[in-house]
Amino acid sequence: MFNKKKSVSSNRKIELTIFGINSGIVVTLFLIAPIIFTMIISPGTFNLTWNAGRGDFLFVMFFIAAELIGSKQKIDKKKLYIIIGLLSLTIGYFIAIEYKIPLGLKESIRAAAPIYNIQLIDSWIIMWDFVIMAVYVGLCLAIMYGKRWYKIAPAGLIFLAGTAVILSLDAFFPQDTLGPLQYVVPMFLQVDQEIIRFIDGFIMDLGPDSKLVTARDNTLTLNGSYGSILLTVFWPSAGVHSMIIYSLLMLIFLLKMKIPIKRKLVYFFIGTLGTAIVNIVRIISLSLFALIVSADYMVWQPFHSIAGVMMFIPWLFIYVYSVFSLENRLAQKLHVLRV
Repeated sequence: MFNKKKSVSSNRKIELTIFGINSGIVVTLFLIAPIIFTMIISPGTFNLTWNAGRGDFLFVMFFIAAELIGSKQKIDKKKLYIIIGLLSLTIGYFIAIEYKIPLGLKESIRAAAPIYNIQLIDSWIIMWDFVIMAVYVGLCLAIMYGKRWYKIAPAGLIFLAGTAVILSLDAFFPQDTLGPLQYVVPMFLQVDQEIIRFIDGFIMDLGPDSKLVTARDNTLTLNGSYGSILLTVFWPSAGVHSMIIYSLLMLIFLLKMKIPIKRKLVYFFIGTLGTAIVNIVRIISLSLFALIVSADYMVWQPFHSIAGVMMFIPWLFIYVYSVFSLENRLAQKLHVLRV
């Protein structure tokens, strides 16, 4: 199954290939294997994101594949065996979570929540999925690439670790108890109110009266064609978590780029502004959904669960790709000028 190719070095290494498939694809498959396995045994958990499901793992797979497919890697046999062992342990965790073995792992995690004064059990439970995957991916990258891992494939690990940290904050400091992260929420809701009223007044008739949408502090009242809904918005729902993840990912990408620090700061600022706009667009889309589709919370909630990730990830990919493309063009022009 594995094709062995001897390296020039005296250390006995094999190039990770399966049936002649590029080693970058094989490394990618090793790293995302626990996610694929979990999709097979529990596909329904991938329908939603954040603390309602494992949908964010799909984007982890994308990040890992985008950075590793096409690369080549050789590894010591002993290291390969260690990685296979780590893979087995990680898959064992997901089996234990899904099939309540051994001794009811999910129930044990749930039972531990009161000990640590956990308020949001869902965030606490799903957090461990991201912790385990972050440890697995981090160890595998360190074993395969050593200290160079952050130059080769940082995005997937940072997304996993960042999501785990934010879920832990949501579990330990629920709602508005983590004050600094809550400050931006009223501003976002005020912008949402003004834009919705503008849309109602100049583009389309969304509701019966002037109180179509009312933002006050961190609450949003929506009165649409299908009834009313009162939303209390806290920092994760306002997209603060995407701002944190964007900052971590963008800093790593910019550190990898050999460009002047001023250009790095400009790119980071533009990306921060763009991420904030994406978050506002998300809040507006959630408001419009309640106004013109359904005010039933049980219908609205699934859209709320996936809307943020479905907007944030494409935006992040497009922006990072645009930055790299622009820098490549600038480098080519500079090379032509020097020649």
